[in-house]
Amino acid sequence: MNAPIPADLLHTDAMPSARLREIPYNYTSFSDREIVIRFLGEEVWGVLNELRGERKTGRSARMLFEVLGDLWVVSRNPYLQDDLLDNPKRRKALIDALYHRIAAIDERSAGNDKVQKLVSAAKVAVEKFADDFRSTYDLRKQALQKLSKFTRKDNIQFDGLARVSHVTDATDWRVEYPFVVLNPDTEAEIAYLVKACIELGLTVIPRGGGTGYTGGAVPLTPLSAVINTEKLDQHTGVQMRTLPGVARQVATIECGAGVVTRRAMEAASDAGLEFACDPTSADACCIGGNVAVNAGGKKAVLWGTALDNLASWRMVTPDANWLEIERLDHNLGKIHDIEMARFKVSRYDIDMKTLLSEPEIIEIPGPSFRKVGLGKDVTDKFLSGLPGVQKEGCDGLITSATFILHRMPKYVRTIALEFFGNVSHAVPAIVEIKDYLDATAKQEPAVIMAGLEHMDERY
Repeated sequence: MNAPIPADLLHTDAMPSARLREIPYNYTSFSDREIVIRFLGEEVWGVLNELRGERKTGRSARMLFEVLGDLWVVSRNPYLQDDLLDNPKRRKALIDALYHRIAAIDERSAGNDKVQKLVSAAKVAVEKFADDFRSTYDLRKQALQKLSKFTRKDNIQFDGLARVSHVTDATDWRVEYPFVVLNPDTEAEIAYLVKACIELGLTVIPRGGGTGYTGGAVPLTPLSAVINTEKLDQHTGVQMRTLPGVARQVATIECGAGVVTRRAMEAASDAGLEFACDPTSADACCIGGNVAVNAGGKKAVLWGTALDNLASWRMVTPDANWLEIERLDHNLGKIHDIEMARFKVSRYDIDMKTLLSEPEIIEIPGPSFRKVGLGKDVTDKFLSGLPGVQKEGCDGLITSATFILHRMPKYVRTIALEFFGNVSHAVPAIVEIKDYLDATAKQEPAVIMAGLEHMDERY
């Protein structure tokens, strides 16, 4: 049975409220104000507000908003952009129609200086709109010629689908569509592509699975190139290696930046081992992103985050050179447990072979990474300038990484503690449990905490 409708909802105001949005075709989160400022400038927005009180029929205002609506819908729709680029006649018809509306506004202005400001600004906006098509066509042609020297042509994508697919990440924050999306086949191609993008004046955006919540893969300029590393999806499987400064051989796995985390976890599991990084997005996120954001997961309480488990990693710098970072004297555990963490940083030319300078040794006090008692997060977010890790792709593009692997204890148990009443009574109990386990961790039989999760009523 339908619920009765309150009488006040059926009441209609004699004067309808002003429209919140007057610009047509705007189905984005941008307000009229933001769109006007983007195309016409902030001063014109002020003029437009002053003219609201002087409207009579509102016809000129509607025509101006139609012009802005056309500009906006094309600028936010790569499919329309492709269509207009491929059809010069259709593009000319649209631009002529925009100028026609502006001319009609000018005719109705009756010499009003404020309206003339709007007309002048609108003409400039349409002129730029038309010029953008010409410059886009020329830059695409130039980019294809330059980039195709280093990767296959079908790895260079200007189409609407590719650009729409790479406009945002898990944040769903949409600022600008990328100019081009690059999908290199091999690690060696990436430095050359970065160099070409620099020469083309494009901002480089590294991207893997697009699962990040930090906005690191979101283009902030229309002149950007997203380099998608998902094709770098090969891994070596489990290999026993001798790491520098470690007396025994260590189980490791070397992964390309595009390896989905779950695949690395499965490869380790097949060998009876554990891959330490197991974020919630493991079925979609990639190894490059794990390094770039210093990913953790449930097992981080046992073995730390990506930082603790990296044996080495490779990256392309913003000047299109190579960096190889190798952990020295790995303690095969949490990095904050050692007095000094040491890393060897080698710089190579674009060919990945020519050493540009003598390797640099970076020494960082282990306890500086995390405060005492902190389970898995890091205190020093900058990591004392250690390249690549937790830099969100801002200091380079991760291309591959080698992780150490672990073995779970023979017996694993999950214990649920249920508390009733005030949560303040639960906190001391949890702290005491952790302190007790920490104190007995080196005794036999060893009992160690693999994870400690708080589940409230939301679960």
